[in-house]
This record gives sequence, C-alpha cells and structure tokens, in this order.
Amino acid sequence: MFVHKRPLSVLLLLLIAFLPHAAPYEWMSALKLPSFNMDNVKNKMDVKKQFGDKKLVVITGTSSGMGRKAAKALLRTGDYHVIGAVRDLDKMDVVAGLDDFDRSSFTPMHLDLNSFSSVHSFVDELFEFKKTKPVDRLVCNAGIYQPSLPHAKWSEDGHEQTMQTNFLSHFLLISKLIADMSESDDARVVTVGSVTGNDNTVGGGGVYPVADLKDLDGLKAGFSNPISMLDGYNFIGAKAYKDSKLVLMMTANMLHDRYHKATGISFSSIYPGCIAESPLFREKRPWFRKYFPVFMKFVTGGFVGEEEAGQRLFQVCHDPRCVKSGVYWSWNGGPREGRGAEALEKGGQIIGAGGAGGGWDSIFENEQSDKVKDIETTFNLFKYATEVTGAEWSEVSVAKSPCPTLKVVGLVTAAINAKEEAKRMKPEPGMVGAIDLKAKAANNFDFITQGTVVKAVKAVQDKFLGDLPEDAVKGSYQSERNVDDAVEHNVSVSPSLEDTETMKRRLNDLIEKGELNCTDNPELCGL
Repeated sequence: MFVHKRPLSVLLLLLIAFLPHAAPYEWMSALKLPSFNMDNVKNKMDVKKQFGDKKLVVITGTSSGMGRKAAKALLRTGDYHVIGAVRDLDKMDVVAGLDDFDRSSFTPMHLDLNSFSSVHSFVDELFEFKKTKPVDRLVCNAGIYQPSLPHAKWSEDGHEQTMQTNFLSHFLLISKLIADMSESDDARVVTVGSVTGNDNTVGGGGVYPVADLKDLDGLKAGFSNPISMLDGYNFIGAKAYKDSKLVLMMTANMLHDRYHKATGISFSSIYPGCIAESPLFREKRPWFRKYFPVFMKFVTGGFVGEEEAGQRLFQVCHDPRCVKSGVYWSWNGGPREGRGAEALEKGGQIIGAGGAGGGWDSIFENEQSDKVKDIETTFNLFKYATEVTGAEWSEVSVAKSPCPTLKVVGLVTAAINAKEEAKRMKPEPGMVGAIDLKAKAANNFDFITQGTVVKAVKAVQDKFLGDLPEDAVKGSYQSERNVDDAVEHNVSVSPSLEDTETMKRRLNDLIEKGELNCTDNPELCGL
C-alpha cells in the first residue's frame, strides 16, 4: 500500500501555523492525577522523630537578659524546641549550662544582627536544620542601647549599628521566614517594643530625646554612612534606640494589616516593663546603673526584673489569649519577683501566686501613640526599609480549592471572559489602550472552537435563566414631557438642542403677549 509522505518542511509550516492557536489549551497540561510522594512521607517521619509534637521557636538574643529567661521558661514546659540566635556561641554554651537548658530541645545558632549577610546565613542554617518543620514562633528580642556615644558606629553594611541591630536585621529576618511560618497552624511573630517609643507616656514623651521619624528622609536616602538617623538629622544615641523601638511596633502593625488574614500568622509587639538591671544599660555610668533601678522600684513602680520580663515574653509566646494579632501587649501592676518554679505557667494558666500585681492575669492590650498608628509613615517605613535591606516579601494569596471540577470550570470561565473582553478591545476611534495578549489568545481559542464552548454555555444560560427583559436589550428611559406642556406648568426638563430652540421661541412669544411675567419667573426668562 502506497503511503504519501508530506515533506518535512510542510509539516513544520503546519506546526508553526498552529502554535498561536494552541495557547488556550496549555491549561490542559496542568491537569494531573494525584500522586503519592514517598519523599514527602519520609520527610514528615524525619521531622516527627526530630521534634515530636513540639513547636519550633526562634528567639534572637537568648544569651542574656529577657531572651535568656524566656528561653528557659519555654524549655521547662517541654512543649517547645528553641533556636537560640546569638552572636557569641561560646557565651551561649556557658549560659545554657548554668541555666540547665534541655540540650535536646535547645539549638544555638550564630546570628550577628550587625550584618545582613549573617541573617541570610542564619536562615540557610535554620532551614537545613529544621527540614520541612515550619517555624511556629519568631521572637525579635535582641537589641543594643548606646546612649553615651558622641557619634554613630557603623555596621558591616554601613548602617548605624543600633538601628540595624534592633530593627533592620529583624525586618529582613521576618521577610525571610514569613512564607515558612504560614505553614504553621499557630504561628506568632513577636517584636519587643518599649514605652520609650510611645510618646503618649511619661517615659516616651516626657524625657528628651523623643522618638520621632519626621518624614523618614534619612531612610529614604538609603540610611548609609554618613546618614545616621532615620529622620536624616544628627545622631543622638538615645534617640536611635527609641526610634528603633518605635519602628518595631509600627512594623508589627503593618505586618498584621498586610499578612494576618492571608497567612494566619499573629503579629504583636510587647512592652514587658522597665528591666532596669538589664545588661542593656551596660554602657551607662556606674551611678546610673546603681540608682536607676531604685528609682524605678520605689518611685515609678515600673521596675521589672529579668525573670519577670522573661516570663512575660514567654506568656505572649505560650498563652492562648495572646494568639490575637495586631496587639501591643503590656502588664498592669508592679513587679512580682521571686515566684519561683511553681509560678511557671502550664496550659495557659498560672499556678500559685502572681495572678495580679504584674503577673499572668494582669496582661492587657495597651494603647499605642498616634506616631505608632500613623498609616502613611508606616507605609513609607515598610517601603524604604525593604529597599535598604533588600527584603523580598511574599505576595499575599487567597487559598484556592483543590477540586479538579472547579479548576476546569474556572479555566473555561476565564477563557469566556477573555473572549468577551476581547470584543471590547476591538480597535475603534477613541480606544487608546494596548491590545491585551490574553484577549488575542481568547480570539485564537474562539477561532479554533468556532465558538462551540461559548455557544454551549450561552444555550445553557438561556435554557435555565430565560430570556432577558425587553428593557434590558433596548434600554429603559424616563417618559419625556412635551416642551410646551413644561412651559405651561413651569416644570424643568432636560431638552435636546432642537427642543431648546423651540422653547426659546415659545418663551419669547409668551413674553411679547404679556402672558409671562419675567419678574415672577426669572429662571424661565433667563433662557
């Protein structure tokens, strides 16, 4: 039997000619049968073996102060595996031994917040360690306070040290973990703010310098040496610290507005109280370190020891009430030191003393200052900080149904909508918009199917929905009134140009005959 073979060149020409019309069918290649991935099963088994049912917590600054005490409290519950992100691993090892950390549930990792490169390296190490286990808690706790510096110190990246350590590097860290944390069923990001960043308080608004970002000219200009302040003015060490706490609280608000509903992550900030004996004040003069705690204890009553502050930070990570997002957490009452191990919280409730006067049940949603809640400044802060740090934020997406039928219906509907939109994009006088490639593809789709799909859908619509009302096809209008009748009854109308001339002539006739008094009807005579 003789078989006619077409030349290869002819086949290639046919293929090239058909390619533009094949685009609408590309969606079919995405339809796949469910698969069983053994690698995923193995990964889940490995994660279960490594972490059990424990939640994974990342805390910056766990080698001293509040972060150290919070890590200790988290570990003692047995519900968490804590990643201690610290600059000095040797110091962290000593602290872990002194505080009797459970080494099987505590993993120290190097993180120098004075370097963006270190942030990237830390995240790489974290992801390699945790495998597919999502991070459940991220606590941005580490910070430095350099109030006595006569001039700015610069980070590895050329930014003022206080702002990079306290804010910019944490900002970058959050951006790199937010997508991973969205996989957790109970994810929380906690930033440590301060009363000094809220100018609606005595501590924040009554003591110079006051936290104030102005127009963020310094950050907008790149915030690199020699620019040392976010507002673009001269350096003051105490103000740099206060500004850093202000922007941390603003960032928590922005993240809540932008990501909470889409990801389920809870974003909050806290003020645990004044930790007057903290290493944070190590650069203050000796007399200040001696008398400042006394002043806070017996004059203001705002003193909080490291142990108490650590338990407050622990509470925001652990207490079911603190899953609420967009909150600035604070505590009523004075310090409640010396509660001991029996005061550790279990199952969201405190055991023993400490329920009031600054304890577990004294937590409340504090009010933030107008500066913290300034939407425009917060938006610009987020924008400029993203540019300075090189942060890449995940696009917010809405969950989609995995149902194959809905996917097919959605794809067909999208094709029909694109076809109808293509009609509106047909070149005509007055159209200045560019031709949409999707609309062009829709025309190709219609050409191939000869409108079969669209006609079928329209037939179904007509069958079940019935005919359109006549007014919907021809248009509905208000009843028109005769011009002479309108003049006679002094009723306003919206006439055409032709009717306007007729009205003018009719009015002139009435005026000449004395039948229309312009004094009584100035609006008609004005025509």
